[in-house]
Amino acid sequence: MSKNISSYFYRKENYPHLIFYTLVGLLLLYPTKTMAQGDLLLFPKRLVFEGQKRTQELNLCNTGKDTAKYNISFVEIRMKEDGSFENITVPDPGQFFASTYLRVFPRQVTLAPNESQTVKVQVSNTSTLGVGEYRSHLYFRSLPSTKPLGEPESSKEKGAISVRLVPVYGISIPIIIRKGESSTRVSLSNLSLEYYNDLNPILRMDFNRTGNMSAYGDIVVNYISPEGKIIKVGSIQGFAVYTPGGVRKCKIELKKTEGINYQKGKLVVTYLNPSEGKDTKLAEAELLLK
Repeated sequence: MSKNISSYFYRKENYPHLIFYTLVGLLLLYPTKTMAQGDLLLFPKRLVFEGQKRTQELNLCNTGKDTAKYNISFVEIRMKEDGSFENITVPDPGQFFASTYLRVFPRQVTLAPNESQTVKVQVSNTSTLGVGEYRSHLYFRSLPSTKPLGEPESSKEKGAISVRLVPVYGISIPIIIRKGESSTRVSLSNLSLEYYNDLNPILRMDFNRTGNMSAYGDIVVNYISPEGKIIKVGSIQGFAVYTPGGVRKCKIELKKTEGINYQKGKLVVTYLNPSEGKDTKLAEAELLLK
């Protein structure tokens, strides 16, 4: 499982008999177009509104053996340089929230095992928006049952304290509104090769973003031997650098296969934006090996 982007949120609530529910929200970026957390599959993994597009759909599917219920809401998130997320309530300078201009329905879904449902997201009241990008995240939070399945009844003594931990899972995807032309540019810097446990090669680099919109694309790393042979040795799909962040640090574990000598030749890193069936090169950089 790729964990290019992840974040964990914890919240403790008091209930009768001091039952504590722990909320764990996981935001993961998967190397496919489908996101999954627990027994929930979600497609696609991001929505972008631009031009005349006003309504889009998300497909949810419960792959578990039990009926599941989810609340749907918007959350505001900051991306840090290491790619992790944290919840915020006030936008950073240069960041704009999209939730004011978005509507989602329904706001709660109940899915039987192997059942699917469509959720619609609609953009509205955008006539006053200035040029740029507006982003919020749509959060699907599972609702725990009062009593976990399979838990036996327990006798309660008078004055006794009962404590129960119930994990509550969630998944979040970005919803983006774009208006006007993009001035975004991306460059790669600080490429370096190191070895994890002195065995596994790790390529590190910085993604530098400038302009008025986020960058999003796929990373491909090719090894080129001194003789000119090209071998793909690493990749990440769905790599984002969200506004207003200017730098995102990245590391990729490279393949160790026959014919590759990381002491000679070079590594070529390409950042591609797959759109309309073709790849647009956003940035490229080389690292000479020695």
